[in-house]
Amino acid sequence: MPTVSIGRDRLFEALGKTYTQEEFEELCFSFGIELDDVTTEKAIMRKEKHLDEESDGDEEVIYKIEVPANRYDLLCLEGIAQALRIFNGQQEIPTYKLANISTKSMLKMHVKAETSSIRPYVVCAILRGVTFDTASYNSFIDLQDKLHQNICRRRTLVAIGTHDLDTLHGPFTYEALLPSSINFVPLKQEKNFRADELMEFYKSDLKLKKFLHIIENSPVFPVLYDSTRTVLSLPPIINGAHSAIKLETKNVFIECTATDLTKAKIVLNTMVTMFSEYCERKFEIEPVEVIYSDGKSYIYPDLSVYNMEVSLSYITGAIGVPLKADEVTGLLNRMQLRAEKSLTDDNDSKITVSVPPTRSDVLHPCDVMEDVAIAYGFNNVKDIAIAKGYNISKGRAVSLKPLRLEEFSHIIRLEMAMCGFTEVLSFILCSLNDNFAMLNREDDKSTAVIIENPRSSENEAARTSLMPGILKTIGQNKAHPKPIKIFEVGDIVLLDDTKDVGATNRRHLAALYCGATAGYEIIHGLVVRIMQVIGLVPPDDNTTYYLKPSEEPEFLLGTQASIIYKGKQIGTSGIVHPEVLNKFDIPDPCSYFELDIGCFL
Repeated sequence: MPTVSIGRDRLFEALGKTYTQEEFEELCFSFGIELDDVTTEKAIMRKEKHLDEESDGDEEVIYKIEVPANRYDLLCLEGIAQALRIFNGQQEIPTYKLANISTKSMLKMHVKAETSSIRPYVVCAILRGVTFDTASYNSFIDLQDKLHQNICRRRTLVAIGTHDLDTLHGPFTYEALLPSSINFVPLKQEKNFRADELMEFYKSDLKLKKFLHIIENSPVFPVLYDSTRTVLSLPPIINGAHSAIKLETKNVFIECTATDLTKAKIVLNTMVTMFSEYCERKFEIEPVEVIYSDGKSYIYPDLSVYNMEVSLSYITGAIGVPLKADEVTGLLNRMQLRAEKSLTDDNDSKITVSVPPTRSDVLHPCDVMEDVAIAYGFNNVKDIAIAKGYNISKGRAVSLKPLRLEEFSHIIRLEMAMCGFTEVLSFILCSLNDNFAMLNREDDKSTAVIIENPRSSENEAARTSLMPGILKTIGQNKAHPKPIKIFEVGDIVLLDDTKDVGATNRRHLAALYCGATAGYEIIHGLVVRIMQVIGLVPPDDNTTYYLKPSEEPEFLLGTQASIIYKGKQIGTSGIVHPEVLNKFDIPDPCSYFELDIGCFL
């Protein structure tokens, strides 16, 4: 999850209260964020440079706060401080509004048709009468970087440009031109560059070279101009030096070019709502009209509030606590969601929730329920449920049930442990070599999910079997006294065209016996025992499950079997092939079985 670094003293000043570290950790936990680390700016620099110098006593303390990945409003001090003030009842929920100006008076952004081939969307807004100090200016720049790394997906989906409006002349145009025809002085440079020259120039820049691939192979580059043909930016690479914002900037023009319009709107809303508190007219944003080549026009930012109706019974049933409507609305208000209660025809209370432009993470009633649970306190759910006798079973609210698959997996784990086997856990990602060649298998290109741009060769694919992880475990512990009896209950991943994500998870059980002899009779007996626990006994007519000879390459021929259930193969068992054992550096014979336990539910 994203981590935001904030000066402790400035944060406490914004909160209007000083906390001890323990008190602030408790506040963060109550709100659903976490104080991840306490350090200093100089300590961070020393760590980056691998220095062992002692710290000075007067260094500014930095709090590193971990926030949820979908809470873009918490990626800066302004957002965190405001959210915590509202949570503590120190501030009302702000109302964001557009400046009351006519469409005729609005600044215009004209979008040329050629942009549709590279970055087809642009959204804009203006912050008027901004007063920055050094800290708020740095926070403004840092929020852009955080958004670029997060929702913008390293500028591939959205790129943010911020400009000193007083240096520009509207209306603006968003175009796509040949790289050789774009000339301007980029940010932090003094020389004029052509766009194609910039691509070469920035290949040696540690920060910007990561973004060049987004447009460098395109025949046209996106570019924004003002009415005097001054370049605002070459998205998603660099802004122009002419309109660079400074500490003294009073009017900020924000433009976001994008391939994803929805995310562009979220990014723009986050930028303007977080920093409109520094405007002369607090929480007021000046809109910009964006006009496309087909004549359609749109006014941004879209600060509209949308309403969602959520049943009170759904909220209380999901959390497991009998809350009243007034309590729920009060808790939601603490989480920046205005809420009111209403009654339906069947006398079931409804909660009408107004979702502000800062809370793009609220998409479904379950998001509302989650905010109620956070504000109420997860630690309070169990105790209150027990104290009030609210549908509890074994000291737990009735709604707080594990999934059937998890309950079943737990039963299987207990049974395996009682059979004398030790549980191991291995990584779900593995190398293609481990997944196929090491097991004498061939990659048929139709089963394994391949990871794009893996960080290492050990993370090339999602495993299609638990076998590589278990054999690696034995290979790393071959000096352990024999016999070694281990098992794993975990997910494998298979390609599946019927799923919207193109893949599916399957819960498997695998066990391995390693000793002086192969011990296949032990593994076979374990299969029989697990089937008995599930309630299956091999009948004479083979109507439930049975074993039949198989020819899997990872096992010795003639000492292996497929496990068939309702006419489908759900597992295999056998003596592991010596070639496979050698590849994993295992000197002793092993027997193994693997079973798809999800098919029994």
